[in-house]
Amino acid sequence: MSRLKKDVGIIDRAWELQHKIEVRQQRIGKGKYGRVLKMARKPTNEEYEKTSKITGLGILLVGAIGFTIYIIKELAVPWILSALGY
Repeated sequence: MSRLKKDVGIIDRAWELQHKIEVRQQRIGKGKYGRVLKMARKPTNEEYEKTSKITGLGILLVGAIGFTIYIIKELAVPWILSALGY
């Protein structure tokens, strides 16, 4: 008999969990970002390629700037300091 009560408790908890999940799903699209989610769509191949190229160029630009700063730090600063007598 206690086994039957445990099973009923598990079933009730499962239904409660299912209800909570369904309520959450219904609220999707009604919060802060709901309009954005409703308008969102999968990008076309052309849009994806352009976005990838622009992102890649941005990464390369940031890397080049960082490398230039590193080279200046390693080569130019010691040369300037030695020229000044430090």
